[in-house]
Amino acid sequence: MHRKSVYFLVIAVAALVALGIVMLFSTGAFAQDSHGDPTYFVKRQAMWLGFGILACVFGACVDYQFWQRTWWIWFLLSAVLLALCFVPHIGLKINGARRWVGIGPIRFQPSDFAKLAAVAFLAHWYSKYAAEARTFLKGFIYPMAITSVLMALIAREIDMGTTALIGGTMFVVMFVAPLALGGIAGTIYLGFHMKDRLGRMLAFLDLEKYKETYGLQQYQALIAFGSGGVDGVGLGMGRGKMSYLPFAHTDFIMPMIGEELGLRATLGIVFAYLVIILCGTLIAMRSRDRFGMLLGFGIVVMIALQAALNIGVTTSLLPNKGLPLPLISYGGSNLVFCLLGIGILINIYRQGIAEPPKNVTTQLRAKVCPRI
Repeated sequence: MHRKSVYFLVIAVAALVALGIVMLFSTGAFAQDSHGDPTYFVKRQAMWLGFGILACVFGACVDYQFWQRTWWIWFLLSAVLLALCFVPHIGLKINGARRWVGIGPIRFQPSDFAKLAAVAFLAHWYSKYAAEARTFLKGFIYPMAITSVLMALIAREIDMGTTALIGGTMFVVMFVAPLALGGIAGTIYLGFHMKDRLGRMLAFLDLEKYKETYGLQQYQALIAFGSGGVDGVGLGMGRGKMSYLPFAHTDFIMPMIGEELGLRATLGIVFAYLVIILCGTLIAMRSRDRFGMLLGFGIVVMIALQAALNIGVTTSLLPNKGLPLPLISYGGSNLVFCLLGIGILINIYRQGIAEPPKNVTTQLRAKVCPRI
């Protein structure tokens, strides 16, 4: 199964990317900022897909140990880019949030870069201090304090979704699930002290009451899912994208898939993410060293958590957080860094096939399932 895992991984990723391009062609023409060009978002996403493929090839060809040696460069660079979001004429404020930097027509979200930088740092830290990972200082306080630098900058942008995503990935990599309650409590605290985020939480608690204000997107998303049923109304025939459902081509593309292609397509998307999780975990478990295992596992968790949060938001199981659906939603920087992560997983697979793992799997099993 491990030898074929990379093929299933690539097929699942390719299917999600292809579906994303098709749905952008269907929904992008009705977006407010399409500039009158029905193929505007498709062309831009295709351009970013080209960069993403190059990033994937780079990640697949370069030894993943490169990320262990240079993690600090990417960490500092991501911190600088996040700080640039608040610099006039470089940082861009869109829809009340400062998440973008750009010059002219080119812009991207540094938080996407920061997610991968945080995973590389955590993998480096817990591989370097493997013997001290159970101690409170080096196992929890120090890595949390360092990662919190990026999380604080992202939270300041009013991007609670990515903040929670990095925090959740950090706690999963730590294998300290009970301590994740502190991160959840902190996110909730910040949410209740931001007016717009407070409204989203109130809408989550009573969607019917706020269906025309803070809960508009989620309410319309449920209508789109219900309209599609099992078979869907047909590709391109959905009505939610026609000014009823805001951001139908980005954060809320999943309801449009449900409306136009039906329940079968949405379940197929969930299955594709499950394939990525299973195959990525198998690849990480067969890594030749601890760093590769943690790096691969962190990338899988990052993609899986983002997909779970987006699906949870669009089905009203979670408060609205503004996270795109990985590999499908419109968004160049998110697509590029997701494909870079996939490329790193492919390299970990190649290295694991070439050289047997150094008892990483055995050690992990001994920690997770000790003999009684």
